[in-house]
Amino acid sequence: MGEQPNPINDDLSPVSKPSTVGSSVIPIINKLQDIIAPVGGEHLKIELPQIAVVGSQSSGKSSVLEALVGRDFLPRGSEICTRRPLVLMLENRSQWGNANDGREWGEFRHLPGKKFYDFAKIRREIQTETEREAGFNKGVSEKQIRLRISSPNVLNMTLIDLPGITKVPVGDQPSDIEARIRKMIMHHIKQENCIILAVSPANSDLATSDALQMAREADPTGSRTIGVISKLDIMDRGTNARNFLLGKVVPLRLGYVGVVNRSQEDINKNRSIAEALAYEQKFFHDHPVYHGLSNRCGIPQLAKKLNQILELHIRTVLPDLKAELNSRMVAVVKELRTYGEVMESKVEQGAVLLNILTKYCEALSDVVDGKSQKMSTKELSGGARIRYIFQSIFVKSLEDVDPCDDLTDEDIRTAIQNATGPRKAVFVPEVPFEVLVRRQIARLLDPSLQCLRFVYDELIKMSRACEVTGMQRFPKLRRSMDEVVGKFLRDGVKPAERMIGNFIEMEMDFINSSHPNFIGGDKALELAVQKLKSTQDSVDGDKVHTAERGQKSRAVLTKSVVNGVLQNQGSRPQSINDKPVSAGNASSKTWGISSIFSSRASSGENSASISLGETVHDMEQMPSTILLGEPASILRPSEMTEHEAVEIVVTKLLLRSYYDIVRKNMQDLVPKAIMHFLVNHTKRDLLSTFIQKLYRENPVEEMLQEQDEVVTKRKRTREMFYVLQQAIQTLDEVESDVSFRSSNSSLGTDTTSGLPESPGLPFHLYSSTNGET
Repeated sequence: MGEQPNPINDDLSPVSKPSTVGSSVIPIINKLQDIIAPVGGEHLKIELPQIAVVGSQSSGKSSVLEALVGRDFLPRGSEICTRRPLVLMLENRSQWGNANDGREWGEFRHLPGKKFYDFAKIRREIQTETEREAGFNKGVSEKQIRLRISSPNVLNMTLIDLPGITKVPVGDQPSDIEARIRKMIMHHIKQENCIILAVSPANSDLATSDALQMAREADPTGSRTIGVISKLDIMDRGTNARNFLLGKVVPLRLGYVGVVNRSQEDINKNRSIAEALAYEQKFFHDHPVYHGLSNRCGIPQLAKKLNQILELHIRTVLPDLKAELNSRMVAVVKELRTYGEVMESKVEQGAVLLNILTKYCEALSDVVDGKSQKMSTKELSGGARIRYIFQSIFVKSLEDVDPCDDLTDEDIRTAIQNATGPRKAVFVPEVPFEVLVRRQIARLLDPSLQCLRFVYDELIKMSRACEVTGMQRFPKLRRSMDEVVGKFLRDGVKPAERMIGNFIEMEMDFINSSHPNFIGGDKALELAVQKLKSTQDSVDGDKVHTAERGQKSRAVLTKSVVNGVLQNQGSRPQSINDKPVSAGNASSKTWGISSIFSSRASSGENSASISLGETVHDMEQMPSTILLGEPASILRPSEMTEHEAVEIVVTKLLLRSYYDIVRKNMQDLVPKAIMHFLVNHTKRDLLSTFIQKLYRENPVEEMLQEQDEVVTKRKRTREMFYVLQQAIQTLDEVESDVSFRSSNSSLGTDTTSGLPESPGLPFHLYSSTNGET
């Protein structure tokens, strides 16, 4: 197989040894991997540049990785060996510094600080960690194993060894093992920052390679896929992979590299990687087909290509990566603010509690006054809803009420007759008017209290919608604040209810007939006369006989007065049937209609004297007793007279006039009472109530008790903050170095691969290609 080359090249001095961008950039990515690993990349959603190794079972993936490292350290076998993703970070450590640095060692992320110098122990630790997570009988797991290998004999790169694609379940593997492994592989290789290393054995049909098929699904353009054709030395005689290596069968932009793996016999005989590399070099040098493709064959060429591609890829994505980290940092800082800081002393707790209470009251006041920063543009909110309740619901509803809509003419006539008792009224009595108007005033109480309830509900909604930074972390404080606000508002409703009730009682207790806006009896009679004249004028226009005109006029008058109601000051337009009239002289200055009731009295006296004479005469002639019918249990007034109709019209006019006065008073006073006792009281005194109930009476530490979930989230978010902070600082440190190297380096170009040359290759990889053309 050949001798193992000396890992130390004495001909190269520290001064003469060149360096590449990858010597600083790739370790930075490895450092970022270590920084992000504790919190998990899935939480940060940061995709770091890396190389994912994909292939079917026994395709030679493990042999390729061990050849790149130059050591045996991976579990081997005929069945599935890689059962958990292995993140392999190769770190080139300069061998020209301290002599002790020449030793190679590995370190696992789950065993920080413990260095493994024996690579056989590394293999056993991988097996132990795999079995701990995935079981002992061929099960698989998505949880990664992270291994760093530091050596002067490797090139800087980060690779992920993924489980091999399998077809038939074995051991404890579930029936859908193939789908699970494919899903795990796709999760890694579909990331744009992932370079795909697709390994396909040469002794199978390369056109149907599972690795190339999955790579094409994740990378349709082939711009980030490198093909590796393994086991070239065991192809059937007379066949070769030249067309595949040249990309003529399945084109890939990054091309193909052919390698020769150690056989199972070599492994069983413990033949070293160095011997395998020497054998591979000799195979390609002596092969008539592959001799002219030296730049596409061998592990050294693969290592060089992977290193250069990863370097260029990292340099390309660095600006976007830094922008993504900064964006995540802004989001994490914003989230961290919502959780607040951990409070160590009672003084800090007291200051936090007082600040929350103050900010909450200010926020609630701003919502009521329309000064909130979260003002909606889609619907009414806050104080605008209260104004809508006052103007569009309360005021409008009162204006739509007719005080006479639930009073019929019969009701009014009955009330008038009941108010006169056994006597006939000389004037229109005041008692029925006052009784009826009080009844209408009492109807204003319910809508006024409903308005108060609506505003109370709105304040409750506003209080629950108000959120202050830091409140979410203290559920007990939030509940206590809701309880205090609820009781505070209920206490504010009580005096408002009493005041509204007092307004109604005041209006009912004294009917102010001297109010300047009240129509009064004189005006009511004047309006009735005007209506009568208009009614009579319309009747005079009809073509009727003169003898019937007076009778028709009286009939029309009676009908008009019974059905009609005159329009009063400040009320709605009267209805078509509202036709009040008056009879006789309207010069009376009292509520009564003196001219009407004077004629009624004189007429009654004449008829009474005639009836008396007739009764005496009849009594002398009648020999028997006259029996009266007993009155019914429910008595109704007799047929309406013309004068009673006038009384009804006047009463309606007075009712409407006085109701409008009271309605306007209530439309003004009820909102004032609600604003004073409830809304403004809340703005003025809620904070002092909070301080008394929550700040003084309750233990502060009890109010500021956090949920376990909040504590956990703050801890995780704080860890993410520190991780992102370190990652950004790390990128800042390397950014100037990358810019400097990009502007001053004079890297050549590999005309065959299209990639920059890497003059800093380790000796054990570089020397094996010396002399190749």
